Amino acid sequence: MSISCTLESYLEEHRIDFTLVRHPHTGASMDTAQAAHVPGDRLAKGVVVNQDGHSLLVVVPSDYHVHLGRLHEHLGEAVGLATEAELAGLFPDCEPGAVPPVGAAFGLRTLVDRHLMSLPEVYFESGDHEHLVKISGAGFADLMRAAELVDVGRHI
Repeated sequence: MSISCTLESYLEEHRIDFTLVRHPHTGASMDTAQAAHVPGDRLAKGVVVNQDGHSLLVVVPSDYHVHLGRLHEHLGEAVGLATEAELAGLFPDCEPGAVPPVGAAFGLRTLVDRHLMSLPEVYFESGDHEHLVKISGAGFADLMRAAELVDVGRHI
């Protein structure tokens, strides 16, 4: 697999031009950025959290962690990280841990870090551990149109 069928259909339906970038197999987003020769702040990663029984996707640069305290303040209630089993149910056509940060394609409420919204291009997981999707900053902004802008990331 090079791209999730769900993600590919969503990108095509929304007429988002994209390129697939192949890289050696990796398991962590910072390793992916390095292997693909992509700046860490231009690689968007999706982090799934649970809020009161509902999953939501938080999108931050790969060189950030989601600051759960700030996220709690933003949402007004506690959140916890999703388990691998929960991720498998939310992203059935993706490899475990290869979460595309396009929540709308998977029916998830999405929050996106403001930093990602001003970049000339953005890269993100395609649904496997060997390909990234590369799109323009404008294309990424289109994908995140319905997402909530937040400042809940903490630079690593």
